[in-house]
Amino acid sequence: MHACIDLGSNSFHLLIGEWEDGRIQIIERLSEKVQLGENVGQSGRISPEAFERGLSCLHRFKLLMKQYPVNRYWALGTNTFRLAENSAEFIQAAKDKGIDISVITGTQEAVLIYAGVITTLPVSDSHRLIIDIGGGSTEIVIGKNHDRLLTESLTIGSVTWRDKFFGYSSAPLPSLLDQMSDGVVAAHTVFDSIAPVVERSQWEEAFASSGTVKMLAFICEAHGYGEKQIHLSALHALKQDIAASIANHTPLLGLKERRRDLLLAGWCILVALMEAYKIETINFSATALREGMLDFMAKNGKTFQAMESSELPEVSFAKWVA
Repeated sequence: MHACIDLGSNSFHLLIGEWEDGRIQIIERLSEKVQLGENVGQSGRISPEAFERGLSCLHRFKLLMKQYPVNRYWALGTNTFRLAENSAEFIQAAKDKGIDISVITGTQEAVLIYAGVITTLPVSDSHRLIIDIGGGSTEIVIGKNHDRLLTESLTIGSVTWRDKFFGYSSAPLPSLLDQMSDGVVAAHTVFDSIAPVVERSQWEEAFASSGTVKMLAFICEAHGYGEKQIHLSALHALKQDIAASIANHTPLLGLKERRRDLLLAGWCILVALMEAYKIETINFSATALREGMLDFMAKNGKTFQAMESSELPEVSFAKWVA
């Protein structure tokens, strides 16, 4: 039995599973909103409050892992660990608690996200565009089955965009609408940098994962725009309702309150991304990085080898000692 710990800039996730009859069987899941990357873009450091939230979460993960016959685990730190000046201090504190963390590059993260998303998709010769909007970075992969044609990681995420554009959630509606427009324009400058390459790939299907996309998919569904899909036209149509919900502190159909603080930033990023890559409709994927980690652990011995690039160093799995 394997355990995968995905340490994102917004949430920490634990996935426990095993390989049975050629398929991954999920035994247990646990996710907590830690927001380790809160204000890291401005301060360059994990704040003391986020530091403690992260360690407390890892303690709870450890207690849950003790309840299962876990043989090996893999704990991966993503964008915040790549950027924060004091990430090494957090890694040491986690090690002192019995959790060894490996920091992966954005390219490695994209590789594992792609692997996780395609685990639930049928075999197809189509070129697929796979996107994951995280708290601190967005991964973009275009592939055909297990072959990747484009693998990119861009430093834009829902937590960083919230901190940059929406620090004052109590702003009046006209101001929020202007901030949303500004957020889209700024996000375009990031996504436009690889737009020509994305267009040349002639992708045929688009899929997106992560909590941000799940949040927006639920809102679109609740407003009658289809199930497990997001239409660019729907995001534009809902802009006023989304902004009004934040400005007036009122409920919004389909929105879970614990995700409210990332709503405006997530909307900006997804709108800009879909516009930049000419995506009219994107499909929500419930699987992502942690499922890719579990798939890789089950299929690949002891290490995450450098696949096609010298930029992918070896990352070792850790033996779990209860």
